[in-house]
Amino acid sequence: MSIPDLYCTIFQSDAALIYLKLGYTHIIPLGLDHILFVLSLVFLNSQLKTVIWQATAFTVAHSITLGLVMCGLISVPMHIVEPLIALSILFVAIENILSDKLRPSRIVIVFAFGLIHGMGFAGALSSLGLPENQLFTSVLMFNFGVELGQVTIILLAWLLICKWTHHKPWYRKRIVIPVSAVIAVVALYWTIARFFFPS
Repeated sequence: MSIPDLYCTIFQSDAALIYLKLGYTHIIPLGLDHILFVLSLVFLNSQLKTVIWQATAFTVAHSITLGLVMCGLISVPMHIVEPLIALSILFVAIENILSDKLRPSRIVIVFAFGLIHGMGFAGALSSLGLPENQLFTSVLMFNFGVELGQVTIILLAWLLICKWTHHKPWYRKRIVIPVSAVIAVVALYWTIARFFFPS
């Protein structure tokens, strides 16, 4: 019996709500790598409209690959996907350090990395198990839960930090570069660990 099926048996809950919760908890608190990626998107250019555009590109992309994997149309081993996710975080964090402005190519890069992250979400969802009679609903609600988690991270970062500091002359020096450097170090560690010591 899968974890969601067990939840349904114990709590007599609807699968939609269960997968919504599983998607959300996959980001908060379990998805530290995805949290760091989203934070990397927030800090370079913290205008909320700009962040939302990036988040939208990321959402569309990971929704595509999540759906394709769960439908069995594509399959990429997780020992390849996981290091690539770590590399995507490293790339964006380093770009934040080296570039003082958001380049138009950022949307394309975020979309491409979203495709990779979607395969990671699909791997997590596959490991949970899916009820055969509510497959579409379960995948859709899991993805929606992931989105709610990402939106939560974006709004918290923006409301607690960026809204008050992004216009300050010291914002890049004291916020963007130090935070991005920490994220880059963590992502580099994950890249090496996941490449040489896959779980």
